Amino acid sequence: MSLQDWADNGWLKPHQTDRQEIAALLAIVERDLRDASNPTLSADWQFGIAYNSALKLCTVILFSQGFRPENALAHYRTIMALKEIPQQNWAHYTAYLNACRIRRNTLEYHQIDLVSQEEATQLVRFATTFRVEVLDYLAKFHPTLAPLPDDIGGDNAPQ
Repeated sequence: MSLQDWADNGWLKPHQTDRQEIAALLAIVERDLRDASNPTLSADWQFGIAYNSALKLCTVILFSQGFRPENALAHYRTIMALKEIPQQNWAHYTAYLNACRIRRNTLEYHQIDLVSQEEATQLVRFATTFRVEVLDYLAKFHPTLAPLPDDIGGDNAPQ
C-alpha cells in the first residue's frame, strides 16, 4: 500500500511543507532531546519527551512526502506511514515506536512509574540516532527541505 492509498482511504491528507516548517519541527526535536536527557526528570517524563522527539521525526518524514495524518489516530498513522516510504527501509522501527506510543499514552493518562530509566535512556538514544538518519534522508531525497545548519540549533544541537 502506498501513501497515496492511505490518502485515498482518508487516513492521510495532502500537505505541502517547506524548509521553514521542517526546521521548526527539527528545532522541537533538538529541544526534546536535550530535555529528555535531563537527569532531574522522572524516567516517565524523559520517555514521554523522547517519544515526542521520535514522533516529530516521523512527522518530518511524512511531511516531506507531501502528506499529514488525519486527526483520528494521528500518532499511530504518522508512525505506521514509515512502512510506506519508498526511499528508506524504516518499517522495522514501527513496532518499537508503536509500543512506545502505547506506553507513553498509558503513562500520560493512566499510570505513573511505568518505564525504567533504562527504557527512557534507550528511547533517547534511538531518537538521537533516528535524527541523524532523518537529516541524511532529507539531504539525499529532499534537499530543498533539508535544514541549513543554523535552522535547527547550530552549535547547540545534540551530536
